[in-house]
Amino acid sequence: MKILIRTQGTLAIYEQIVDQLKNAVVTGELKAGEALPSIRALAGELEVSVITTKRAYEELEKEGLIRAVPGKGFYVCEHNKDYLKEKQYIGLERRMAEVLSDCRKAGMEKCDILDMVGALLENP
Repeated sequence: MKILIRTQGTLAIYEQIVDQLKNAVVTGELKAGEALPSIRALAGELEVSVITTKRAYEELEKEGLIRAVPGKGFYVCEHNKDYLKEKQYIGLERRMAEVLSDCRKAGMEKCDILDMVGALLENP
């Protein structure tokens, strides 16, 4: 699994890690019982601090998506995909509301916003 960090995004790095790992669980890329990279290994791979990856893993553990096994590492828990998908949608809705607010502040009309979204969907 490849995690991509965007430095210009509005999400903190740990939030990007959390979101991408959640997405991997929802899509089945990460399966229940599968081992995750160690905190240090993931930090090294992503070229971020150990504190950042630790915070992401703590967040995922708090949500019950992963579990720590002392001396062994972190593993993906059994999960309810519908629940995870709904949580993802809620987060996306929150972020979209922020972007739409910025669009309105910039003076964009509904048709301008829809044109922009259409263009972005055509050219990802």
